[in-house]
Amino acid sequence: MTGTPETAQGILRHHSIGDLRLENGITLPEVRISYETWGTLNEDGDNAILILHALTGDTHVSRGSAPEGTPADVAAEIERDGWWEGIVGPGAVVDTNTYYVVAPNILGGCYGSTGPASLIPAGYPGEGQPWGGAFPQVSIRDSVHAEARLAQTLGITSFRYVIGGSLGGARALEWAATYPHLVRGCAVIASGPAATAEQIAWAHTQNVAIRSDANFASGNYYDGPAPTAGLALARRIAHTTYRSPAELEHRFGRSENPHETVTGGTLGAPRGRYAVESYLDHHGDKLIERFDANSYLAVNEALISHDVARGRGCLTHALAFSNCEWTIAAVDSDRLFFPHESYRLAEALPVPVKVDIIESDHGHDGFLVESRQLEAILAKALGVPVPERERAVDEEKSFQDIAALFGSHFETQKQN
Repeated sequence: MTGTPETAQGILRHHSIGDLRLENGITLPEVRISYETWGTLNEDGDNAILILHALTGDTHVSRGSAPEGTPADVAAEIERDGWWEGIVGPGAVVDTNTYYVVAPNILGGCYGSTGPASLIPAGYPGEGQPWGGAFPQVSIRDSVHAEARLAQTLGITSFRYVIGGSLGGARALEWAATYPHLVRGCAVIASGPAATAEQIAWAHTQNVAIRSDANFASGNYYDGPAPTAGLALARRIAHTTYRSPAELEHRFGRSENPHETVTGGTLGAPRGRYAVESYLDHHGDKLIERFDANSYLAVNEALISHDVARGRGCLTHALAFSNCEWTIAAVDSDRLFFPHESYRLAEALPVPVKVDIIESDHGHDGFLVESRQLEAILAKALGVPVPERERAVDEEKSFQDIAALFGSHFETQKQN
C-alpha cells in the first residue's frame, strides 16, 4: 500500500531507493524496499528503532491500524497480530507511543522488496519479465546499504536501537559495523559474527533441495509450476535445526502419526509416518503457501555470505568504530547459532559485554517462544520496566506469535 497517511500503523509501504551497487560489483537497478512503521518520528529524527526479521519472516512485527475506508479483508490483515506482538506495540517494551519503529523486508525477499519475482525495469535485458534465475546474489551488507537509504528518506538521523534475531541479528550487527554513526544501540539475538561452516552446510543442503526440483528451471519458473517440493524439503531441513533434540524427543519420541502405521510398506509405497515426520511435512507445506523458492535461495545465500569482518581485517577491527550500547543474547539450546558464537562476538566488542542467556527447550526458536525472557533483556537494554502480564497468557501468546511467523503446528507446540 503506497501513499497511505503516516497516522496509519503497521501498513506495508514501498520506497524506491534507486540503483544499488552490490558488493559483487553488479548494479541492481531501480531497487524498492518495502517496510512497515509504528509510532511517530520526533523532530530530531532520533527516536527510531529498527527491527529486522529472520530468514522467512516478514515486516509485520505488530498489529496495525487501517485507514478509514480500507476494505474489510485488507483491514483484517493489517490489524492481525504481528510476530513480535507484545514485544512491540503501545505500552510494550518497544513502546510505539515513545519510539518510531521501522521493519523493512530484506533485499531479495518476497514481501515487497526487490527480489527474484520482481519485474526487470525498462531498458534492461529481459525488461518486463521476472528476474528469476538472473537475480544477482545479494549479501547482508547489500541489504543494510539499502535499508540505510530508506532510513535517510524517512528522516531518521540515528537509531536508538537496531534489533534483530537470527538472520535479523546478522543484519543488526552489520548495521553497527557499517553505519556506526547511525546506531546508538544494537541487539544481536541468537546470531553470530559470521556464518559458520555448519550453517553453510545446512544452508547448502536446503539450496540443493530447491535446485534439484524438476520445476526449478534454473530459477525461471514463474510462467509454470513452482518448485514447491524442493522448497518444502528445504524447509524440513531448516526447521530441524530450529528446534532442539531434547524438545523433539520429548514431544514426539517414536510416536506414530495418528491413523498411520510405520510397519509394512515398500520403498516404492512408503510406510506411514512417525509424528515427527508429519510435523516436518506440515512445516514444509505451510511455507510453500507463503514464500517463493527463489527468494529462499536469495536470502539463504545472504545468510551464507554473512561475515561482519569480511574486508575489515579481524572481528575486533571490524567492530572497532562502533560506539553503541550492545545487547548480545543467545539461546542455551540453540544448535543453529551456537551460544559460543555469541560469546565470541561479545568478547570482540570495543568494550566486552555480558551475554544474556535465554533458557529454553525450544532450540533456536527460543528467541521467539520465550517472550518473557526476551522482554526482560530488551527492557534492560532500553532502560524500561518489564510490563506485567499473566505467565499463562504470555506462553499462549508466544505460541501464537511463532505460529504466525513460521506456520507452526500449534497443537503440537503445546504438548507436554
